Amino acid sequence: MNMMFRAFSKKLFGAGYERLVRTPLVCLILFWGLYLSEIKVQIAPFVLYFMTSTFTAGVMWQALVSEAEAGSMQNMLMLPFRRLKLIFAYVAVLGAYTFFTKTAALLAVVFAVSEWELSEILGSVFCAMNAVLMTAAVFSIKKYRYAGICWAGVWAAGMLLLWDTPWFLLMIAGNAAAALLRLCGADGYSFYSDGKCGRQRRNSHNRYSVWRYLFRYLDAHKNYVVNIGMMWAVACVLPLLFGNMESVFAVPIGFAILSMNTPVCILLSCDPALEEAVRFLPGQKRAFCAPYCLFIFACNIIAESLFLCGWQFRAGGITVRLAVIAVFFALLSAVCSVLLEWYCPIRDWKIESDLWHHPRKYIVPVVMLMLAAICI
Repeated sequence: MNMMFRAFSKKLFGAGYERLVRTPLVCLILFWGLYLSEIKVQIAPFVLYFMTSTFTAGVMWQALVSEAEAGSMQNMLMLPFRRLKLIFAYVAVLGAYTFFTKTAALLAVVFAVSEWELSEILGSVFCAMNAVLMTAAVFSIKKYRYAGICWAGVWAAGMLLLWDTPWFLLMIAGNAAAALLRLCGADGYSFYSDGKCGRQRRNSHNRYSVWRYLFRYLDAHKNYVVNIGMMWAVACVLPLLFGNMESVFAVPIGFAILSMNTPVCILLSCDPALEEAVRFLPGQKRAFCAPYCLFIFACNIIAESLFLCGWQFRAGGITVRLAVIAVFFALLSAVCSVLLEWYCPIRDWKIESDLWHHPRKYIVPVVMLMLAAICI
């Protein structure tokens, strides 16, 4: 098992595990920087536990479906292996990657800006560990996806009902034990994903189309579609979260938040073969970037239109000026995102989750927030 653990971990953490050393230092700097800023936000324990669980589960799922990790798992499956050792080594490495490189950063931010107790820290860590095991267990029964959805729903309901009772830790322990039992009975091949699920039949066409490629890519990567749908759902909910803020203040800020649509803004970074082809062939800068920019603009303008409709329904006061600002924000954020992809693509990533959570994704929203301040 140690050999399998090292084989998987060296790919994610580096030959000398340097990423495990660098990431805690970054989290510590992040914690102290925010803590010394004296920004304080009240976060209920249930919100903390639910946020930690869902975030960890999301990152873990991204790691499990990663095409980069599919190659490592395929190589392992070609060799003689013991089922349980392979499964637990693989889950342990991806769990360590999820917790120490992603969840730890989230907890550093949360605990830096909120009042906390030791019990809340322990509860968050236990929730993260449970989310890792439960996500791996659900992934191993992906043929029965509805069972996994029901399991997640029962877990969320249990958190809502028991988070402030002594039974909460027992519920976590029981759920983690159930996940471990499922993993003990899992097949090693159930963790192999070739990343081609859902790819449609390719028809012949007389000429190329960037739009056709983009829609095919989304069809092959359903998690990108889900993320876009979630951004549109956020656009519908934001008017309620802003409360009684004046529209002249809230609407530009909402536009800036909705510009953080990570998956559609990293298509070149996540597909090195596409980037090589686009840069190698003549005339592709305009031929690819213009449709790509319009595609991101379409995603942005739909989200901002939903936000404006929700705001008009809740508070009213939407003017032609705000509609023009919506178009301006959607177009400018699309242009900035494409320019970042073309001139500053993300390199040396280990797994697709590194792309989704790369700090570069905050550049465009920060620029939009600065513009929102000017517009206000």
